[in-house]
Amino acid sequence: MDSLASLFSNPIQPIQAEEVKTRSLNAAATEEHSCEFGSGKYYALCAVGGALSCGITHTAVTPLDLVKCRLQVNKEKYKNLGNGFKLTVAEQGAKGLMLGWAPTSIGYTAQGICKFGFYEVFKNFYGGLMGEENAFLYRTSLYLIASASAEFFADIALSPMEACKVRMQTSGLGTFPTTLREAAPKIYAAEGIAGFYKSVVPLWGRQIPYTMMKFACFERTVEALYANVVPKPRDECSKSEQLVVTFAAGYIAGVFCAIVSHPADTVVSYMNKASGSGIGDAVKALGFKGLWGGLGPRIIMIGTLTALQWFIYDGVKVQLRLPRPPPASMPESLKIKLGLAQN
Repeated sequence: MDSLASLFSNPIQPIQAEEVKTRSLNAAATEEHSCEFGSGKYYALCAVGGALSCGITHTAVTPLDLVKCRLQVNKEKYKNLGNGFKLTVAEQGAKGLMLGWAPTSIGYTAQGICKFGFYEVFKNFYGGLMGEENAFLYRTSLYLIASASAEFFADIALSPMEACKVRMQTSGLGTFPTTLREAAPKIYAAEGIAGFYKSVVPLWGRQIPYTMMKFACFERTVEALYANVVPKPRDECSKSEQLVVTFAAGYIAGVFCAIVSHPADTVVSYMNKASGSGIGDAVKALGFKGLWGGLGPRIIMIGTLTALQWFIYDGVKVQLRLPRPPPASMPESLKIKLGLAQN
């Protein structure tokens, strides 16, 4: 944390009037915004940020995701992360590491639109229903409920492409198509539309806890970093300094996300590979130890992914000049009530 604090300029040094003027002009809080907070345009642009955030990052880590999935469903053949990469390159060449990139890109772009766009919608909507004071007092619950609501719809958008991706990545060589344009019709011909959604329930089981942790942990970590680590208020930080905090909070949140959602992720991979298997069948076949297979690679992948996603999302907000409210602070009305209560 000391190294994070050292990235910020010394707040104790005397500040001249001209410097104050320049800082105020550069501060995010005083910048003219491109739209009003909570407007339709605001939510639409947040969805754009989510699409770029999730689509770019998940596509970039396709090789790691591919090996992780193979570790989960074929632990006899793929012993560890290094062995998985080695076998994949030996059997399919370096290009084999990008198997499934197309459904990954399409699926997670759609998921990002719903995940981030709807999160902003639900957080504002539920917060309005709760009232300003309760929204602050129970803000962690607000983040959890809003993110769970958003992820419910995001997974419906993701499920068809996730089914194609996992089947492409985990099927034996020569037993299933390796391109999306061939994989999707084959799944549809064999299982109908249900084939694209058969794993949506375990997908909810994986992604909803993951997203709840991702958003709630991120929001509270940002709040804690500004309160305890960053040596000056957020509105006095430059945009680049604010993005450093975003990245750090995102990585911390990502580690917890990976652990919370990993067993369900393993079940999703197994069910998409084993045609006709249910959740109970997958859990029984994998066993307790098997449910945690591939956790190390997934922590690396999800920690990095989550940090980059928040960095890209916040960066898009900066570039599009969207309103970026500061971390939650106690409303004045509540301060007055607490002050009266103490007296």
